[in-house]
Amino acid sequence: MDRVLIKNANIVNEGKITNGDVYIEDGIFKEIAPQISAKSADVHIFDAEGKYLLPGVIDDQVHFREPGLTHKATIETESRAAIAGGITSFIEMPNTVPQSTTIEKIEEKFDIAAKTSYANYSFMFGGTNDNLDEILKVDPKKVAALKLFLGSSTGNMLVDNPEVLEKIFSSTNLLIAVHCEDEQTIKNNTAKYKAEFGDDIPIGLHPIIRSEEACYLSSSQAVALAKKTGARLHVFHLSTAKELKLFSNKIPLREKKITAEVCIHHLWFSDEDYEEKGTLIKWNPAVKTKKDRDALLKALIADKIDVIATDHAPHTKEEKNNVYTKAPSGGPLVQHALPAMLEFYHQGKITLEKIVEKMCHNPAILFQVEKRGYIKEGYFADAVLVDINAPWTVNQDNIAYKCGWSPFEGTSFTSRITHTFVNGSLVYKNFKFYDVRNAQRLTFDR
Repeated sequence: MDRVLIKNANIVNEGKITNGDVYIEDGIFKEIAPQISAKSADVHIFDAEGKYLLPGVIDDQVHFREPGLTHKATIETESRAAIAGGITSFIEMPNTVPQSTTIEKIEEKFDIAAKTSYANYSFMFGGTNDNLDEILKVDPKKVAALKLFLGSSTGNMLVDNPEVLEKIFSSTNLLIAVHCEDEQTIKNNTAKYKAEFGDDIPIGLHPIIRSEEACYLSSSQAVALAKKTGARLHVFHLSTAKELKLFSNKIPLREKKITAEVCIHHLWFSDEDYEEKGTLIKWNPAVKTKKDRDALLKALIADKIDVIATDHAPHTKEEKNNVYTKAPSGGPLVQHALPAMLEFYHQGKITLEKIVEKMCHNPAILFQVEKRGYIKEGYFADAVLVDINAPWTVNQDNIAYKCGWSPFEGTSFTSRITHTFVNGSLVYKNFKFYDVRNAQRLTFDR
């Protein structure tokens, strides 16, 4: 589609909702006005009467598993699920097989995405205890960020040498994104419960093993190191109320050197859900208490937390159904993240404008993504139409993940994503996918 005209939309952008028309040409938002007439016969017109037009969501933390773990997921399958969830751009993590810890390996992933991705893409470069020379070769205009695991998770990329860590923080201009959990605390807790239960530790003990203290100890050390070195730090997936004291809302996001995100599962689930969901909601960091969950949402709205992400990390149902010590952490979320946030809107917990700020505008600001994350003239035309009152239920027939399951299965959502546009092309409409792949590599204004 070279020319698209979206008529009568409620446009949610930059803290306002305005009714109007949006004209797209050659993949770019060309004109946004109260009324626009079709300029030629070949314009594809969409009547958005009663619907809301949002910028395409930018998800700054996904695990699409390719290369190496493609029995769980691929860039093709998960980017397809992402567009069904209104996510038009993603940033993928380095703990694949092989890991993205050299320029050669990360470029191989870019090559795969260029051929197969339905959504715009970038990848994080992985830091280890011994690849500083490679880190310093990374072009910050072409790669989203540097990812460091300060607590081990899937992939065993733990950076646990304090001298190396300080050297990395001191040496790179890249944004440093971190997974924060204290490894020794987790090891001690695991050993304690393994002695009592063997491998079949009750799943309800997961947030006790991967505890509040494990999270706070690690994230507080990362923040202290960033302050000491002047590094640009982004702390992934906060899960505790205690960690919130480490972050500020005193200055605008563009001026912040230390930022934080929260993930959908830490806003939606609590430790009360382990009994029903079991290892399907086993994540690292763990889903914790209702008090933590409520504090995270409050901090998000107050701008102590800057971004909402998914940490989409699929495993097969067979893998997840193992006993505690053998069940991997992580779950699929890209298709259902925006509908979940829209459910909070219906519950009166958050505004549409704030959802767009945290899922679209702020990731673009935080990672300095060029010309995305807004409905603005001259920007790439990534956009999502939402019918705010079109209930549907997550079930086997409409789950798009390769792994075939969702922690939201059986959940009814009030709002439905009806259309997704990537670079001006309609790629998804009402549970139907179009085989259109004009996704682009994200570039960064640095």
